[in-house]
This record gives sequence, structure tokens and C-alpha cells, in this order.
Amino acid sequence: MVKFYKRLLLVLSLTGLISGTVIYYTVDIHTFYHLNAFKSWSLLAVLIFLGLGLYFDGTRLVHLVRISGENISLMGAVQVVFSNYFLAALTPGAAGGAVAQVLFLRRAGVPTGKATVIVVVRTILSVLFLLLCLPMVLYFDPGLMPWLSENLLRAISATIILGIFSIIWLLRKNTLAYFLVLFTKRLHYTRRRRIFSVYRDVRGAILMLSSAPVSMVRVFLESAASLLSLYSVVPVLFMGMGVDPDLVRVMGRMVLLNLLLYFAPTPGGSGIAEGGFIVLFSEFLPSGTVGITAVVWRMIVEYIPFVIGLYFTVKVFGRNFLASQIK
Repeated sequence: MVKFYKRLLLVLSLTGLISGTVIYYTVDIHTFYHLNAFKSWSLLAVLIFLGLGLYFDGTRLVHLVRISGENISLMGAVQVVFSNYFLAALTPGAAGGAVAQVLFLRRAGVPTGKATVIVVVRTILSVLFLLLCLPMVLYFDPGLMPWLSENLLRAISATIILGIFSIIWLLRKNTLAYFLVLFTKRLHYTRRRRIFSVYRDVRGAILMLSSAPVSMVRVFLESAASLLSLYSVVPVLFMGMGVDPDLVRVMGRMVLLNLLLYFAPTPGGSGIAEGGFIVLFSEFLPSGTVGITAVVWRMIVEYIPFVIGLYFTVKVFGRNFLASQIK
């Protein structure tokens, strides 16, 4: 249990240090003027979008479980969602989030094998949506990567889309297993076993995706609604600052930032999220406000769900569970 408190204290300290540093180096003489002009209605709108994002995240999980032949209540799904926010923030690469989801699904009566596949599908759908959006992001925001010509952009877009569907087809046919055997031939047995375990989970997720195409379209649309609702928090905060944002560009940059965060090695993407936000959005905001906006954004979309996830995890599993998961 002591180890858990140490990890929690470390994360809170890291978060406070990053937030303080971001604010310190971005505040200037104009900051307080713009904060005084902040429109309070935007905070209510932000909470509404946060609620919608979490709601659709819960409903897509309910429907995924049903596709697998099991059942889970919306409240049970919400607990899974919040537990992911909590343990993901405490572990490097957000690895603990997947463990928490599987454990909550098991408690809801979903067998471990199916629970693992459902968690993988949930992640795949989110990443898939972001990857499919990426070509449009680059097309409508040419200033993001000015060195990309239109022809090169078309080639990148075609490669991304073709690559996604090619990998899905190869996984369904199990063709990738042959190349995986060759690639892992000289690796240690334990490492090979882990790689093939991940491969089986991903392949199982792809087979599940293709088992009920109509239902999966619904789940995919719920994934899109969840992510877009959460990303809408940012332009609403901009409006609260008196800025009339370019919605397409702002939402596009949120897509890019969150795609990068899926591969961030730090707990919950701490530091990378704030730094990326400043780089991507400083041109949209009044002088001296980008750092504070970055911190407020993280507090709303990450740390509020983090606290709720802590509550559900302790309530359902007790404090001893936390000690067993934080190693």
C-alpha cells in the first residue's frame, strides 16, 4: 500500500510541477486581463461536452460487450471507463488502464478472454478513427506541415487508408503470423510468447470487429461521438477567452495531439500533452493564456475522471487492490 501512495504522490507532484512550469513560462502582463474577461458560461458548456464524451464512451462499451455475447449495465461500463483514466495516469505508457478495464469487466461477469479482446477493440476503434481523420486534418490545415505538397499529402492519405485495411485483412487471414514467426525466431522464448500473446489479442479484436459489421458501425460512430465531444472542450475554452476559433483547424489539431498521446511513454501523457498543446494552439489564443488553458484542459478531461476513477476503484476493489496493481 505504501508503494501505491508513493506512486500517487509522484504523479501528483509531477502534475503540479508540469502545470506550474507551463504557467510560469507562458504567463505575461496580458494574462490577468484576459482571465478577468473569461466568460463563465463556457465552464458549464465544457462540463456538458465532458459528460457527453464519457457517456458515449460508456455506451460503446455496453454495445461491444453485447456483440461479444455478454451483458453489462451502463453504470458498470462507466466504472470501466473511469478506472481506465485512473490507472492509466499512474502507470508509464498508460499500461495500467488496460488492466483496470479487464478487471472491472471480469467483475461485471465478462470472461477474461472476452474482456481482453473488448479492451483491445475499444483502443483500436479510437486509434482507427484518429488515423482516418489524419488525412483530412493535414488537408484542411496546410500550415501544420507546410513542407507537404498536395501530391505528397494525397500519397500519405492513400497510404494510411490502404495500410489500415491491409493490416486488418492480413490479421483476418492470419497471414501476419508467418512473418511474426520469422521476425521473432531469434528472440528469447519469454519475449516471443509475449509478442504472440499480443498478436492473438489483436487478431481476436479484428475478428470481433468483423463478426457483426452493422453493430460495429454503431460502436464506431459512438467512438467518434465520444472523442469529438471530449475534443470540443478546447474550442469552448477558447470561446470563453473571447476567441472565435477556427473549429476545423482546432479540432484537427486535437486529433493529431491525442493520436500522439496514445504513444506517449509518460504516465497519462503528462508533460507531452501540455507541451504539445502549447506548440499547436499558441497561435489561436491571446498572449499569456495558452499555458493556463493547457492546464485547465488537462484538469477537466483527465484529472476530474482520474479522481472519479480513484473513487470507483477503491469502492469496488478496496485499497488492497491498488497495492497489488502498483508495482
